[in-house]
Formats: sequence, C-alpha cells, structure tokens
Amino acid sequence: MAAAKWLSRGRRTVSLVWTGFRSNHTSLKSHYDAVIIGGGHNGLVAAAYLQKGGLKTAVLERRHVLGGAAVSEEIVPGFLFSRCSYLLSLLRPHIYRDLELKKHGLKVYMRNPHSFTPMLEDGVNGAPPRSLILGPDRMKTQNEIVKFSQKDAKAYPEFVAHLETLACAIHPLLDAQPVDIPGLTDGSLRKRLDAATTLMPLVKFGLKLGRNIPDFYEITSAPIMKILNQWFESEPLKATLATDGVIGAMTSPSNPGSGYVLLHHVMGELEKEKGAWGYVEGGMGGISQALAKAARSYGADIFTEKDVEQILVGSNGAANGVALKDGTEICSKVVLSNATPYVTFKHLTPQGALSPQFLKAVDQIDYTSPVTKINVAIDKLPNFLASPTPDGKPGPHHQCSIHLNCESVDVLETAYKDAVNGRPSARPMLEMTIPSVLDPTLAPPGCHVVSLFTQFTPYHIEGREWTEQDREAFADTVFDWVEQYVPGFKKSVVGRDVLTPPDLERIFGLTGGNIFHGSMSLDQLYLARPLPSLSDYRSPIKGLYLCGSGCHPGGGVMGSPGWNAALTAMSDLKNH
Repeated sequence: MAAAKWLSRGRRTVSLVWTGFRSNHTSLKSHYDAVIIGGGHNGLVAAAYLQKGGLKTAVLERRHVLGGAAVSEEIVPGFLFSRCSYLLSLLRPHIYRDLELKKHGLKVYMRNPHSFTPMLEDGVNGAPPRSLILGPDRMKTQNEIVKFSQKDAKAYPEFVAHLETLACAIHPLLDAQPVDIPGLTDGSLRKRLDAATTLMPLVKFGLKLGRNIPDFYEITSAPIMKILNQWFESEPLKATLATDGVIGAMTSPSNPGSGYVLLHHVMGELEKEKGAWGYVEGGMGGISQALAKAARSYGADIFTEKDVEQILVGSNGAANGVALKDGTEICSKVVLSNATPYVTFKHLTPQGALSPQFLKAVDQIDYTSPVTKINVAIDKLPNFLASPTPDGKPGPHHQCSIHLNCESVDVLETAYKDAVNGRPSARPMLEMTIPSVLDPTLAPPGCHVVSLFTQFTPYHIEGREWTEQDREAFADTVFDWVEQYVPGFKKSVVGRDVLTPPDLERIFGLTGGNIFHGSMSLDQLYLARPLPSLSDYRSPIKGLYLCGSGCHPGGGVMGSPGWNAALTAMSDLKNH
C-alpha cells in the first residue's frame, strides 16, 4: 500500500520534470531565419548556437518530449527511465562551458568504479564466484585483474595510458569539420587558401600522435581482438574490454574495424576524468532539458508535436522552409535536419530535387543495428552471487556498467553469429546499469530502474517482422540469463519496456534501430560520414544542412555535429 501511494506521488513529480521538455509558450511563427527538424541533443545544440549568433531559430520535434534518443520517460508508473540512451560522456567540454549547462540544471553523477563483470561459476571453498571490477583507482584495478592474471595486471595501466594517448590526439578532429577537399582542389586561389585552414585540425592530430601514428592506424582498422591479444591473456578481461569494441555495432570482436569503436568509447571525459561515463540526474532527458533551456535563454523557439512532412525547395533549388503534416508551412533562410541522413533525403526531401545517383548512394549507408534495449522497473536491489549484498544496500559494483555473459570472448562471438544468421542471440551480451543507485529521483524508495542494453538481435527474424511474442520471448531469455547471476531478479520485476531495432526506429527515428545514426565503420567516418559528398554538413540542396549524429564525428559525440553544422550554416549565410 505504501509503495502504491508513493507511485501516485511519483506520477505527479514526473509531470513536473517533463514540463521543461515541452514546447515553450510562444506561438509558432510563419518565418524564421533557421528551422531545425528534430529536437534531439544535436538539434538543440545547433539551435542554441544559431540563436546566439543572431538567427531567429525554431526547433520542431515530432514527439511529445524533447531529446531524440536522450529522453526521460515514465513507462512504468513512478519509474523514470532513460528510455534510449542511458549514459553521458562524450559531451564536448567547450559546449558544456559555452552554453552554461550546469547553470541550466545539468547535474551528473560520476561512477566509481566503471565496470563490473561477474563470473558464472561455482565459488571455491564456499567463497562467492569471482568477478572483475575496473575503475580509476590503479591499485584496486590491478588487484582485481590479478585474480585472473598477474601478467595482465601489470600490463593494464600501460594499456590504458596508450589508449588515452590515441584518444586525446583525436580531439582536434572532433571539434572541426573534415578537410574541405573540393575547396582545396577547385576554385580561386583565395578559396583554396580559405579551405587550407581546414587542414589545421588534421595537422594538430598528426603532431599529437607523432610516433604513435602506426598504432592509431592499427587500432582503427584491426579487429579489437588483435589489439587485446597483444596486451592480455585472461578471457574475462579481454571479453570485458571487447564489449566496448562492439557496443551498438553489428560486428564481432574478431571483425576489422571493431578497434575503432573501442577507441570511440574511451575518447570522452566527464568532470575532467578521461574515459569516464556518468548518469544524468533525472535521466538522460536532463541533458536535453538543460540544452533546451540554454537555447531558449538566447531566444530560440522550441516546439514538440510538430511533425515535419517535407522540406520546401524553391524554384531556385534552395531549401526555403518546411511543411508540417497538419499543412502548416514555415519559411526560413536555412533548414537543419537532426534526422538521420536516410530520413532526411528519402522521406523529407522532394525526390525530384535530388539526383538518382545521390539517392542510390544514400541507400547504401549502413544502418544495421544489433541492439534491443530493455528498461526494467524492480522492487528490490539486485543481489549478485559474485558480490553479495544481503542487507539490500548498494555496493560500489551496483553503480557501474555491469557486464553479463562476458566470461569469454567466445560467448560474444557466438551471440554475434546468432544474429548474423537471423536469430536473436540465445546467450546475449548484456550491459546492465542501475542509475537509481546514485540518482534517487528515478524510482520509489527501495525500488530501482534497470537498463539492459542487449546484443545481438537482428532487424528481421529469419526474414520476417518481429511479433509481440518474439519480443517477449527474447526479453524472457535475457531475464533468464540475468537470473543466473542475480537469483530473485525475475520476481523483483514490476514492469518492462522492450525496444527491438524496429521499435527504436519507429519511436526514436533511428533508421534501422542504429543508435549512432549510421554504422561507425571506417567507410562511414570522417571524410566519408555519412557520404564522401556530405562530410561538410552541407547537402546537395543549398540551404539544407545535416546536424545529427549521422555527420562527423558520429554518434555519441554529443553536440559536436550540431555545433559544426550551425557554424557552417552561419558562415554560408554571411558569405552569401
């Protein structure tokens, strides 16, 4: 009864939290300098910088809540979930400072340790099963690794330092548009000199790498297992590290290019701690709320439930506004799309305005996704066999990323092969997080929200659509595996929200269910993201720009695509 009363109070509390995500009270105007399609985090960053730069800007979000994939939603009464994205790290520091996000309410809970990998095994002489905990404390981490290998414990600090060296070198590339190849090779001398300035970030990148250039080339092109096998011998450590090489990607640790995905996930920072990931208070919608407040503070108009049907293209071939599904037309000097490149060019842009060759290239962008996200409400804290907490009080291992089914790399390989053959993994790779351990705003007292980021699941099951029965059967499989590490987990479940790749596409507009707005493979990075002809955020249609994660530097690097696209649009307006 007490819990039920709290749940009722929780519903009212959540409605207040959501207020910050909804439309502002101003009415939609018929003319703006800039219109942004989609209120995801990159769209909101673009809006803030455009408005700050003097352009009257409107953001049009089709859903009832702002944030794109970075949203907080009350799926189970009284429980507030980061429904899609669930951790923060790659928010660029200069955007955090420029937009004064802390002043606008952004609060992040740091996690220490970072990861916990329990073993599915019998303990020795009555002891619990082994586990592996990795964190920022060098000595504690080495003491954990030595349970599996003294050699690996000794090598680990050098490995982390090596990754940090490579990741830090990339930073100049994250905050700048790719090299302007057409500008360097065509046009007047003045234009070529202007384009030459885009070489500077690449030069800084090369200078920072120095003698590590061959190592960078290897890690970005090689399978992550080739890298890990050079450093380590113990399976639990290699499997735990390999998860960052395949997270969100339909690839295996033995596939070329998986090394870059690992590097991508260690290049961020939080509170000046490199490679750290944290929980946003109130869920990931908290970052979207802070960005929206910043944009509004400069004068931007932000609207929800405004579904764009088409980008308007004038007789001069330039974008000049958008048409909503309710028939409303809004004129603008520029249009920025926070949707995926596929949605932007195949669904929103008049097809006659684009060449058949370009549309064919758009069709070739890889949006394959292995991800099914399961949000779970539970009425008691998980009690892991490998690290028991019988008193129900959270331990350090509860606050980090919990890796299940990661005893060996072979387990990950088998899970991948299932999905490649059109079947959800029989023993899926599971990343569990319990943000309510640190953030009390998410669940009733004694209860918790759990995020299960699972791989591997195909978009189609052996060539057919997912059914509700398929969805529930896979969730049951996941829960059965969790139960082996956490007896009693299934009985603690109050409710669940299962999002397969088609669900992620339908609800959040993520083409193919891909959380990065397109594969982070080498053929879709930097000069080729999302296509070789689109790496500078401009489109074939004058006045239409891409500002989402489908652009350089890619998914997860929060704010950088929106910032770069806004600067590009403002520069073009100034010069023309």
